[in-house]
Amino acid sequence: MKQVCMRCGKEREGLELRCKRCGGPFKVEVEDLPFSRSLRDNFPYIKSWISLGEWNTPMIKNGEIYFKLDFLNPTGSYKDRGSVTLISYLAENGINAISEDSSGNAGASIAAYGSAAGMLVKIFVPSTARGNKLKQIESYGAEVVKVEGSREEVAKAAENSPYYYASHVLQPQFRDGIRSLAYEIVRDLGWRAPDNIFLPTSAGTLLLGVFEGFRHMFNKGIIAKIPNIIAVQTEQVMPLCSKVKGIKYTPPEKVTSIADALVSTDPFLLPEMVEVIRKYGDCIVVNDEEILDSWKELARKGLLVEYSSATVYSAYKKSKPEGLSVLALTGSGLKVL
Repeated sequence: MKQVCMRCGKEREGLELRCKRCGGPFKVEVEDLPFSRSLRDNFPYIKSWISLGEWNTPMIKNGEIYFKLDFLNPTGSYKDRGSVTLISYLAENGINAISEDSSGNAGASIAAYGSAAGMLVKIFVPSTARGNKLKQIESYGAEVVKVEGSREEVAKAAENSPYYYASHVLQPQFRDGIRSLAYEIVRDLGWRAPDNIFLPTSAGTLLLGVFEGFRHMFNKGIIAKIPNIIAVQTEQVMPLCSKVKGIKYTPPEKVTSIADALVSTDPFLLPEMVEVIRKYGDCIVVNDEEILDSWKELARKGLLVEYSSATVYSAYKKSKPEGLSVLALTGSGLKVL
């Protein structure tokens, strides 16, 4: 399948990370791809899946809303949707040693799938990284490399590693794998689109991947509309909401919000996120007090999620939109206990 730059349209050459013409990100082009209700057939460039049993997470109804329990993927987050596609693709292309920069869910997911594929895996993390997510990464057998300095310096170290840089932000197959989440939501609603979908938003892989899935189904006549896509950010990490709503935003020197999976104060994919939300949705900002209240309320419903996932419930309660709403619960609360 064709891979093209999202900013200038140039076709990707081999496994290049950024467009050589404009420096932009690549995407997998699915406009000409027929839609199949056998969902894996919508990823025809994968011939042999390195699967750990991902996808097909439950979606439950609670009152007027639906919760998509994507924290029940194998490593405890939605990131497995991207990792299975990316790692399967890289394995088919002869890559056997990879690096990534993340001390969170992406690092754990890439470590798990890379190890399952028999790859050597190095995960670069900030020197201050600690906690259950770091332990999870180490448990999969990945080599953890601690880097002094900023988040950008960690990413630079990973990219300059002798291993191939399997960045969950830059690699188009990672983002493309998240199309599967949109497909499952529509399937589980009887092949109709929800009116609204709430997504915790940081680097943009979830937002852009889900959007591509809905757009694919809309273009092929599977659904009658693209849902209202509601991106949710925190007061400390709100670059998208700032752009969309014209709110002044000064990133903190250090993010201390309890929503510790939402940390991208200057995301590379911001222009693409802005374009989607301005045309198809909205952006809502929530604070730590609201997040904690929602986290407790979700736990009382039997749903133990990360604080970052609880942001979507806070945003729903603030906005109360009309119609059928789906809230994506993206990370397991067992990681933060």
